[in-house]
Amino acid sequence: MDRSDLRDCRRIVVKVGTSTITHPTGKLNLLRMERLARALSDLHNQGKDVLLISSGAVGAGVGRMGLRERPSTLPMKQALAAVGQASLMQMYEKFFGEYGQNVGQVLLTRDAFDDRHRYLNVRNTLCGLLELGVVPIINENDTVAVDEIKFGDNDTLSALVAVAVQADLLVILSDIDGLYDRNPKEHPDATRLSVVSDISDEIRANSTGRGSSFASGGMYTKLAAADIALPAGIPMVIASGGEDRITRRILEGEELGTLFVPYQTGRHARKQWIASGARPQGVLVIDDGAVEALTEGGGSLLPSGVIAVRGEFSRGHIVSIQEIKGDEVARGLSNYDSSEILAILGHQSEEIADLLGDKDFDEVVHRDNLAVL
Repeated sequence: MDRSDLRDCRRIVVKVGTSTITHPTGKLNLLRMERLARALSDLHNQGKDVLLISSGAVGAGVGRMGLRERPSTLPMKQALAAVGQASLMQMYEKFFGEYGQNVGQVLLTRDAFDDRHRYLNVRNTLCGLLELGVVPIINENDTVAVDEIKFGDNDTLSALVAVAVQADLLVILSDIDGLYDRNPKEHPDATRLSVVSDISDEIRANSTGRGSSFASGGMYTKLAAADIALPAGIPMVIASGGEDRITRRILEGEELGTLFVPYQTGRHARKQWIASGARPQGVLVIDDGAVEALTEGGGSLLPSGVIAVRGEFSRGHIVSIQEIKGDEVARGLSNYDSSEILAILGHQSEEIADLLGDKDFDEVVHRDNLAVL
């Protein structure tokens, strides 16, 4: 694909970072918020579905309370998120309302994507809002999130939402105008990459920087978002949130920011969830023959190909399937719990009944419940 194809995108997820909608003081940047509301309302008027992922709750709370820096303790961050989220939504509702556009607030935690039924509820709610002509404004529920249920950054959240609603495009607006071959803050001669079709190890190594003092992400988290969106067939653009009319210009095909090109067509919704929606509860290490059977033959994972089990999990949980050297090759729904797999690994399928007392499945992970990465 090329940039001209972006004009045909109908469902668009736009993520704005804290640095885009707040001043260095932490107070809300009302001019940028108004421009964003106007641009997204205009896209909606063109018949496009628009979802907004907005960071900034903690930063806005810092500014609202007159603090000079972001707190370090979790309870204080959560308290400031409650204050800041109210300010965020108040201003978004005001600005979108000026253009006749209704908005709805959706606050999520990471575990909403780990359970299949909750995942479908999230998807159905978001699609219902779109059907009503409402722009969902989505943020992590920072007031209750702890490490076990945090996304870590809204870049990851935006990619998961894009996959859930089967978006045509993910746009991440940041304080930098794209991906560079080197860190532009350290290397003034760094070159912006206009199009990326393969995220190399070198690109990852050069993209470890963090965002502003009020932000939680950096370029590395945006590459992690690409790792979720691209396998689902969703192109992604990273661009500067400070540019005027940025979303419209991107959709008009203008060469702004960095376009990440998906390298395959979109997966079936169920396999999208397996691949990127839910977090693995354990690890299965497989031999080279099993790797070939999964990646080249489209086969199921049999017990004979499993050489190690890590972690404790139950039947139906998502597991990460890794080759011997540690690279993840697939994810899937396990037909057996971890203790059962330990008892049958390395054995043939016809031996399962003797080893376990009965046999419900020939496969540890059936190909219909497996997403090759």
